[in-house]
Amino acid sequence: VHTTDFPGNYPGYEDAWDQRRFEEAFRVDVIREEGDTLEFDMVGIDAAIANAFRRILLAEVPTMAVEKVFVYNNTSIVQDEILAHRLGLIPIRADPRLFEYRNQGDQEGTEIDTLQFQLKIKCKRNPQAAKESSDPDELYFNHKVYSKHMTWVPLGNQTDLFPDADFRPVHDDILIALLRPGQEIDVLMHCVKGIGKDHAKFSPVATASYRLLPDITLLQPIEDEAAETLQKCFSPGVIEIQNINGKKVARVANARLDTFSREVFRHEGLKNLVRLARVRNHYIFSVESTGILPPDVLVSEAIKILMGKCQRFLNELDSVPME
Repeated sequence: VHTTDFPGNYPGYEDAWDQRRFEEAFRVDVIREEGDTLEFDMVGIDAAIANAFRRILLAEVPTMAVEKVFVYNNTSIVQDEILAHRLGLIPIRADPRLFEYRNQGDQEGTEIDTLQFQLKIKCKRNPQAAKESSDPDELYFNHKVYSKHMTWVPLGNQTDLFPDADFRPVHDDILIALLRPGQEIDVLMHCVKGIGKDHAKFSPVATASYRLLPDITLLQPIEDEAAETLQKCFSPGVIEIQNINGKKVARVANARLDTFSREVFRHEGLKNLVRLARVRNHYIFSVESTGILPPDVLVSEAIKILMGKCQRFLNELDSVPME
């Protein structure tokens, strides 16, 4: 796939082609990192490489997730299958690089390929609750089952292997089920290593997307009322108005914030004064981790996987006999 074949052209937008794009070296610029969110630029690559990187983040970076649920007792209104499904989607804070893939058909699991969690909770009435109260939080104990109630049960010598480990759900406040007095849940869970290609619960990212860098050019000076109208056509921060010699003059402040709304083309007096384009080799990536691993680690692991794929492809080419 070449950039000339890149799909999804927007009406009113031109290609920001420039001879320099062929001479520009590949680089990665980290723009923003806040908590589980990372925004960075990849410059000097083809669309096929950008999309391959995105798909690897979604489907091929491994994580740990609940795979098997052994139900010893479940008297809640949540069916066993639904309960197992909900437990499987809870992100587990455990570094998958510490574990091996579990052998297919292995029912027991070992300390090197399995994490074991227990969820055992029973709802009871609160004898101290006021008689006229109708608040379940006051009437019952343990009527809400949260992910914080999942406890790690070491397998084999995992206590020695991971002395400082804190294996637990990423979030403590994920609601699993609601109980009433006498109802209880008693299950044992096996977490294994897997990838999103096999099941979405193994995907390490909440979102992984990219967009092309916008390129906005004002073809001639735009002043006064036209400048104010132009500013309203774009997202906040894209166009700013300067006071030059007593006149309000529009200028492009930060094209990166543009959302490709094409609102400017609704105005007859402006649509021929502005050229909208996209820099076809400049990709703005946004990666939001589920919290299992930091987003910068996910990006690093995705790059390693992509490099491994390239190396295997080169090895395959080398192994093919030449005629």
